[in-house]
Amino acid sequence: MRPPRFWSDPQARLLPLLLAPCAALVAACAANRQKKTGWKASVPVLCCGNLTTGGTGKTTVVLDLVARLKARQVAVHALTRGYGGRIKTTTQVDLARHSARDVGDEALLLAQQCPTWVGGDRATSAREAVAAGASCLIMDDGFQNPGLYKDLSLLIVDGAVGLGNGHVLPAGPLREAPAAALARASAVLLIGADQTGFLTQYAEHLPDVLRADLQTGQDVLGLKGKRCLAFAGLGRPSKFFEGLRRAGVEPVQCLAFPDHYFYKERDMTHLATLARQADAQLVTTPKDTVRFPLAFRKELMTVGVGLNWSDPQAPEALLDQLLGQRAL
Repeated sequence: MRPPRFWSDPQARLLPLLLAPCAALVAACAANRQKKTGWKASVPVLCCGNLTTGGTGKTTVVLDLVARLKARQVAVHALTRGYGGRIKTTTQVDLARHSARDVGDEALLLAQQCPTWVGGDRATSAREAVAAGASCLIMDDGFQNPGLYKDLSLLIVDGAVGLGNGHVLPAGPLREAPAAALARASAVLLIGADQTGFLTQYAEHLPDVLRADLQTGQDVLGLKGKRCLAFAGLGRPSKFFEGLRRAGVEPVQCLAFPDHYFYKERDMTHLATLARQADAQLVTTPKDTVRFPLAFRKELMTVGVGLNWSDPQAPEALLDQLLGQRAL
């Protein structure tokens, strides 16, 4: 399901106005929910969340920070809801046993890098992770979930879309009132150029602001001079296509699918046919690749994405703060 166009149009007035009573109710419920006291783990907890529905790059950020924590010899475990997966109770992801349909695509990517737990009850997931040896927890999403106390919260904003029209659901894409969310955030990470004026519009509410750009992985070098057909099922598939072009790869065709889309047999047949007709290599993202059966993955070339921090010391300083707080 794609978001309505007026969510991204600050000039749209009528529909947000008509939906304002519902939005006020959602904002009030979100604010009331934050009055609850979450369980405090015995280890540091970092939450990477967002204000809007849809993807802003949270998992990419989590993977970056996980790698940095591992480089410090920190036993980091990841917690995620397991969006799109069938398993709803607290479960440690087993790459040999679980599929994307079980735990969601993001959980599989995280589990490739560190022990990962899925489940809607973040406090229960945290308890299980600590019992299993975690000395630090990092949450992929859950900024609005008060069940687990967060030592630090990093609010991630996609510079291309900002906060949309600035309204709370269903009048806009926001999960809660922006001023309330920004007041709880330890820092904001703006990914990409600020194309919507987010920094200016919310200047009086902003905590520390970190900056980074998405950077296509080295896998893309294997596509130079080759014909490729790119496809992606992300919150904003255009980010992937734009990344390929910036790396000097111009796909013969780009196909966008809904976020977290589970590809069906007919989709695989269609993609394979298009690639054969165009004499092109199928190219997609790691999140998409894990949603395919192993047999079809052989047809794909996977190109990942990472972060290029404007200040290389910024993420390290954030982790210093996270780990230092509990040492005091």
